[in-house]
Amino acid sequence: MTSHEPGATARRVAEVRALRRLTQSELATAAAVSLSLIRKIEQGSRRATPDMLGAIAAALDVEPRTLTGAPEHTESRVHALLPDLRRALESYDMPDDGPVRTLAELRGAVSDTVDWRLASQYTRIAQHLPALLEELCRAVQLHRGADQQEAFRLLALAYRAADGVAYKFGYRDLSSRIIELMRWAASGAADELLDAAVAYVRTEVFFANHNLQHGLRALDSAAGLVRPGTSAQAAAAYGSLHMRAAVVAARCGDAAACDHLGEAHDAARHVSEGVYHGTAFGPSSVRVHAVAVAVERGDGGAAVQQAAGWAPPLQLPAERRSHYYIDLARAQLWVGHRDKALTCLQAARDIAPQHVREHPQVRQTLATLLRLGRTCPETLRTFARWVGLVQR
Repeated sequence: MTSHEPGATARRVAEVRALRRLTQSELATAAAVSLSLIRKIEQGSRRATPDMLGAIAAALDVEPRTLTGAPEHTESRVHALLPDLRRALESYDMPDDGPVRTLAELRGAVSDTVDWRLASQYTRIAQHLPALLEELCRAVQLHRGADQQEAFRLLALAYRAADGVAYKFGYRDLSSRIIELMRWAASGAADELLDAAVAYVRTEVFFANHNLQHGLRALDSAAGLVRPGTSAQAAAAYGSLHMRAAVVAARCGDAAACDHLGEAHDAARHVSEGVYHGTAFGPSSVRVHAVAVAVERGDGGAAVQQAAGWAPPLQLPAERRSHYYIDLARAQLWVGHRDKALTCLQAARDIAPQHVREHPQVRQTLATLLRLGRTCPETLRTFARWVGLVQR
């Protein structure tokens, strides 16, 4: 289900109505539509027209895009820059003429984009990446042999940064296209560990399409091609695939989640925490994912226990640390610690504001906190306004 389909809109209408403490009848009266129409929209059996959504949104005091989940609800600068990124992607095989820096200089530029992605600095990526992608495509055409393979490797990592923007901001079709280009570039690099990195990122497609079993099989297959004992880089690639497989398995209720997490733990014993082929991996990253696995299983108590007395170290990328607190906020909410849930969301925002502002689970947790609270603390309402969940 995409965010623009009736089921997603139905859920959002019901959530916002509930946090406004309105009955379906009261919403129908305020929006000047029939009660039966409101019921059908919330059931997902009737697609609301733009005029209907406008009336319902006005009655709920939110923007229509809050109900549809359409892009552009927050970082408008990123959305405004997406056409330039699309053009750079479309011309991958016939880039415009222009200068090409040395491979050493290009490595530095790509390293910057990787750092920006890990720090959730999406605006900077969207500003600088289109020109860099075109230059890297020129480099691929210019070089031959080992130098061309290196240019392909850098291009694959740059595509991954592009996907970080597309996926986080809800452009699922664009994300799928970028992942295919990343696979193409990885094949040109002739690097099996880069192929593993592509498999790791490709899981997003299965998440978006709710095709988790296929995603799990794809991760298993990719991990089977990696020889973890050959190098630290290989161990990190192998562990990363199992780390992500553990979360996927937990989400679809597969008992293999513990086995995958165990494989990731074993691999982490042989590497130090760091960024390998664009993915953070190491003992701390595995511990973050252990909390995520408990959350995906719906076991808030286990997640809180896993997190007790521990905080992700500053050496972890901002996006990963932020996601840890988003997961922990959900767990704290489930065990009845509403204040701690909000504190976790605030911690996540302090670490990576763009990541938090665009994250659907943040909005869901905030909506639940608003709905459950008999009174609404100003800090909570301010946070909800910041993410665009309420207007005032």
